[in-house]
Amino acid sequence: MEKAPSPRCGYAVLLGAPNAGKSTLLNALVGQKIAIVSAKPQTTRSRVLGIVLHEPTQILFLDTPGIFAAKKPLERAMIRAAWRAVDDADVVLVLVDASKKQPDAATQLIISELQTRGTKKPVWLVINKVDAATNKERLLPLTAAMHEAFPFAETFMLCATKQDGVAALRAQLAAAMPEGPWLYDAEQVTDMPQRLLAAEITREQLYHKLAQELPYSATVETESWETFANGDAKINQVIVVERDGQKAIILGHKGEMLKAIGSMAREEMMQAFGIKIHLFLTVKVNPDWQGKSAFYESRGLQLKE
Repeated sequence: MEKAPSPRCGYAVLLGAPNAGKSTLLNALVGQKIAIVSAKPQTTRSRVLGIVLHEPTQILFLDTPGIFAAKKPLERAMIRAAWRAVDDADVVLVLVDASKKQPDAATQLIISELQTRGTKKPVWLVINKVDAATNKERLLPLTAAMHEAFPFAETFMLCATKQDGVAALRAQLAAAMPEGPWLYDAEQVTDMPQRLLAAEITREQLYHKLAQELPYSATVETESWETFANGDAKINQVIVVERDGQKAIILGHKGEMLKAIGSMAREEMMQAFGIKIHLFLTVKVNPDWQGKSAFYESRGLQLKE
């Protein structure tokens, strides 16, 4: 009888500039939505784990906040989380937007940091959004510039939104993972608590509805989650902003904007959790929410070094 292949399990971390498509790729690799997606830069604020099975291999994908020149406490905490994930990785994936002619400043920052750290992990180049490159020949100079800047072990070109090239990346990553037992149950797709995922879903809808009007400085907290005997759930969330003017934007005329955000978030939650959701939203002003350690701790971030 042929011996069954040994189980494998390892980490692959996703690095990239803001809006490189890391969260979209993570969702595509997992096969369902576990990371919120927005055109707004720096949407991902915490380490998001996606768990993927490929034959005898369990791949643990770490989606990280986009790398950029951080200035504020939250931004610095996000960058620290991204580089901590690199320390845990068996393979590092650097995502680049295919529409760029040359590596942008954030990508150059990533390469510089990898060189400074002298990482010994295999680093793979992933050129995403290849459908956005109107002239495919433009991909060649971008690829050449990336390889000139850093000795990538592998190169992939894909479009995460269309699933083009995603299966090939998943298969090659599975082969690169070390032998060892799985760390999570076969049915599990993420380790993110439901309360946090629910808060992230509402924050995503904030950005979808108010991409231009709402500044980056807004967050959502799940204050309570009550499950009824019939399986329904009642969720109370608070949207926290820094100024009264921001609160007025979210509420909208006679509260219509808040109702629309709540309706969209509720539908997303019911799809994600597979149960009926009763969602109740309030908006509060807290100028110093970014200085509260509880916010960082709930998202696996560190307020200070």
